Amino acid sequence: MLNFKALALSLFATLMLLISTPSWAEQKQTFANLDVHYIAFNSTFLTPKIARAYKIKRSGYNALLNISVLDTQQLGNPSVPATLTGTAKNLLGNVTELNFREVKEGDAIYYLAELPFRHEETFTFDIKVTSQGKNNRLKFVQKFYVEED
Repeated sequence: MLNFKALALSLFATLMLLISTPSWAEQKQTFANLDVHYIAFNSTFLTPKIARAYKIKRSGYNALLNISVLDTQQLGNPSVPATLTGTAKNLLGNVTELNFREVKEGDAIYYLAELPFRHEETFTFDIKVTSQGKNNRLKFVQKFYVEED
């Protein structure tokens, strides 16, 4: 039997490690009282156990996008629910719809979407973030590299 609390903590620790890696700047956009934190990385950074537990395809050709929305006007900047829809467009103009899944772990709420890619493929992400009755647009560009297990 899987210990989901331990897996959740492990996934959270992995994601925090990725976010805090010095080579990557903090990735967030602020919209009024909302901070939208985002990170996209190769799914091979997850352990096989965590990938299985969260039903994430772990492959050198699969990226994982993780987004969280925090309310900066509340004490402790808690996670708040949101609705996310969006696309990823490569340099050839091919568009992939992103399908976000909400994950709740204790007080944390985050949204995951998977994206297949090719080596050195660059995507422009355009994501509508709706929270607290407000619509905001998160846009960023990222290049992905194939990593083998």
